[in-house]
Amino acid sequence: MQNKKGAVGKPTQSFLKISEIKNDTVVLEDGSMRAIVAVSSTNFDLKSQDEQNSIIFNFQRFLNSLDFSIQILMQSRKMEIGDYLEKLKRLAEKQTNELLRVQTAEYTEFISRLIENASIMNKNFYIIVPLGDSILPSPAGFFSKLLGNGKTREIEEKIQNFERAKEKLDGRVTSLMANLSGIGIRGVKLKTEEIIQLYYNSYNFGAGPLIDPTQLEEIKITKS
Repeated sequence: MQNKKGAVGKPTQSFLKISEIKNDTVVLEDGSMRAIVAVSSTNFDLKSQDEQNSIIFNFQRFLNSLDFSIQILMQSRKMEIGDYLEKLKRLAEKQTNELLRVQTAEYTEFISRLIENASIMNKNFYIIVPLGDSILPSPAGFFSKLLGNGKTREIEEKIQNFERAKEKLDGRVTSLMANLSGIGIRGVKLKTEEIIQLYYNSYNFGAGPLIDPTQLEEIKITKS
């Protein structure tokens, strides 16, 4: 970004304390790691009093079952239904029954006016699972540096530390999702491309609708 004086602003990456994103895991600059789980929601207000009490009790039990901290993230975006409205218009045009054609057209017009007069939001929920164990290698000793193999050992140690830490983090995610199922909430661990997409959309509110999950395989991520 550039202001009126022509100064160039800092890129978004400079505000993120992320070292890399790989193997469905976020690695922070301090060597700690994060996994992100997308979770479903439930309409609490539509539940009966007994159901609400049950949800509150089970959620309390879920929190007490955790032996590590978590972060709950909610993102709100204005719902984009342009494609849905276009689909309705095409259905109305192809409809041979005149009554159904008129009803479909009226329904499409109603939805269009509703979107114009009301801000309908789409909410997504995520749970961030942390692991404080650092995967950073220990500093190379004097003789390792002298022999010139210190860098190689650092890389090998970092890889080994990452694999051990990821196994521990995946265990936390598995335990979390099992406990979530006890309160009727589904969870899915985000993959590498989905995590990158989540970070991008978090700092680019005008980025448009989320990428369709079927298109994620076409994204190629490279790191220099």
